[in-house]
Amino acid sequence: MEIFGSGFDDSVFEDSSRNNNNVSVALSSYDAKFCEPKWFCRDVTAQDELEQQKHLKFRADLSYRHQEYEKALEDYSSCLALVPKGNVTIRRDVLESQARCHLHLGHQDASLEIAETLRKEATNTGHLTCTLNLLLAIHQRFGNMHGEISVLQELICLHPYNPWCWQRLAQGYLNYFQSLSACSRTTSRHHGDQLETNGNGRKCMGLECGHGTRVEESQEQWEEVWLKATMCFVRTRLLVRFLRSQQSSFVLQRSERAQRETDEALQRLGAKETALHVIAEVRNQKREWDRCDERGPFPREDEGRQSGR
Repeated sequence: MEIFGSGFDDSVFEDSSRNNNNVSVALSSYDAKFCEPKWFCRDVTAQDELEQQKHLKFRADLSYRHQEYEKALEDYSSCLALVPKGNVTIRRDVLESQARCHLHLGHQDASLEIAETLRKEATNTGHLTCTLNLLLAIHQRFGNMHGEISVLQELICLHPYNPWCWQRLAQGYLNYFQSLSACSRTTSRHHGDQLETNGNGRKCMGLECGHGTRVEESQEQWEEVWLKATMCFVRTRLLVRFLRSQQSSFVLQRSERAQRETDEALQRLGAKETALHVIAEVRNQKREWDRCDERGPFPREDEGRQSGR
């Protein structure tokens, strides 16, 4: 009897009696491998390095899921020693897992070192995107606001039409703006409004931040951060409105929620509708800056409103 599926295309549905070249092949026995639950949690006894690698990787993943980061890091390190250098996918996966273990354990330098290694070895956009997301998590974990904003800017250059990247960048600028405001209020309350004069003869306020670093922020710098936050939120609103016409179900619900959050953030920033309209017009005129590596028309805000209705 001929094995069903051994032919190709229409030959599968042809009458086998018409074809004299068909050869009957006996089905060989197949014994499926049976694995008990959590079989990889046992001690590694296999001699094959590939089997050892599987044991260690699966066991480390389970430990990471249970938030046992020390144990997971040990197994990831042992697994990495068995991964061939030519196996880029598994190697990058294990390295990123190591970095995230260091991240949860509070090892900033170790996690940053691994992230930079992954960044240097990135060969495509997917690799770089994963690495930038890892760097973003590290900067957020250790409160490096400037590093967080810088990484988000790089992500936007890779994905200029991703509204969620723009929303995260806008939120980063908003957090930065709020931290400057809070720092200013704290300094004014404890030290009074102490104005200093810089080399240009312009007055600015010396701020003593909570991290012990002294920063001088002039009114122009505050306005610049406010403007960047506002422009990023406007950009987010434009992209979300454009995408809503192509979405449905829970994806549409996420866009609607992002739309509400963006509008609320713009209200907190005190941006007037006329200012938002001017910013949107300027953004529409500077399409070359927005495209980065991609090419294509960008919808105007009035077009986004029509499509969102």
